[in-house]
Amino acid sequence: MPPTADLPGFLHSVAPILDRWGYLAIAGVIGVESFGVPAPGQTIMVAASIYAGAGRMNIFVVAVISFVAAVIGDNIGYWIGLRGGRKAVHRWGKYIFVTPARLERAEQFFARRGNGIIVIARFIDGLRQLNGVIAGVTKMPWKTFTLYNAIGAALWVGWWTTVSYLLGVHLVTIIEHAHRYKWLAIGLVVLAIAIYVTLHVRHIRKRRARAATTAGPVEENPA
Repeated sequence: MPPTADLPGFLHSVAPILDRWGYLAIAGVIGVESFGVPAPGQTIMVAASIYAGAGRMNIFVVAVISFVAAVIGDNIGYWIGLRGGRKAVHRWGKYIFVTPARLERAEQFFARRGNGIIVIARFIDGLRQLNGVIAGVTKMPWKTFTLYNAIGAALWVGWWTTVSYLLGVHLVTIIEHAHRYKWLAIGLVVLAIAIYVTLHVRHIRKRRARAATTAGPVEENPA
């Protein structure tokens, strides 16, 4: 294994555990992160991929271990949410403003949009750690969750291992420069969401108006 100096910036923090435990570190850190424990799963996968690019690890083994650990970890989170999450929400949710009514709305939302959320959750901090627990709490069907969770994990692992392997330590420089524009990016995302919601609401209103016009007034039957 290379010395920790080979991993600059934010990757430096995971170098010691990766140097000592190798592939086991990847499996353990990604696995526990995936069922809700705060851990640098994505960071250690990026670091391992950079090591692979330098010839110190095997990129295919890194990718397979990362994928399997992510899927297993998310499934553990799912069963935690399914077996104990709902009870915890009903008992303690009011203290963090998660009421039974809001949980019911979340269930309805997951029923409509949950598949897409599970896929993209892997790329979003916070959702990546809790998407399995949330899916379990909202009682998403396990087969559906497993399928879309595997798709999301494959995309997540494929993206970060490939980019990290090809760019190496230069990825750190790129990310650090990108952080300068994170608020601009967040603003653009918020603007895009606002535009989408506005257009979606307008579309629904127009559709309801057309439906009302098509139905027309109800004629009274002659006596």
